[in-house]
Amino acid sequence: MDAATLAQTLTAPSLLAGCSPEELADIAARGSVRSFKPGTAIILQGDPGDTLWIMLKGLARVSMVAANGREIVLDYAEPGAVLGEIAFLDGGERTASVEAIEPVEALGLTRSAFAEIVGMHQGLAMRLLQAMARRLRQNNTVIEADRAYTSGPRLARFLLRLMMGGEEETRLKIALSQGELGNFAGMSREQINRQLSAWADGGIVALKGGRVTVLDREALVDIAEAW
Repeated sequence: MDAATLAQTLTAPSLLAGCSPEELADIAARGSVRSFKPGTAIILQGDPGDTLWIMLKGLARVSMVAANGREIVLDYAEPGAVLGEIAFLDGGERTASVEAIEPVEALGLTRSAFAEIVGMHQGLAMRLLQAMARRLRQNNTVIEADRAYTSGPRLARFLLRLMMGGEEETRLKIALSQGELGNFAGMSREQINRQLSAWADGGIVALKGGRVTVLDREALVDIAEAW
């Protein structure tokens, strides 16, 4: 792993996207790359947070188990995502689990290695705090907006989050079952089934084997923006 390769991986939304080439060189030099097979846990909820992971390749599922035993899917992590930063920074337990869906490669940084890097680059800590504050602000906005929307627009918003980039693209980043989609959108299976069936009848999505394919992205955008 070198700084140039790491820089290409860290897209704009990444927590470390603002790092300088010198900072990335030190991160790459002090980190270790590890591979994870599909179905393997990268992080487990409740474990000590002694390693920070930077996704290099693959796709991973981020989820947590609530106090009532219900699983909540929080996100799907792609290359550039930084995983486990909360427990890593505050020394507490992992707040969520991360499981590889595809073969994953991730760069791991120990707390001592990270402390060395921050000590060498004085501006890094402040930029990371600013990046985390922006992420928290964005998450709060998303949560409040999702609560304000009814089930149809809410499901449309979550489907759009899962779609591949590009206005002409209609594929999802991952083929989700309706049950999995319900866990992600915070909706019951009955709500998901009813809404997707209506959209399938209208030619907005296609349903095959319990999987969802978006046929009309523009219509989905219109629904997502409706109150």
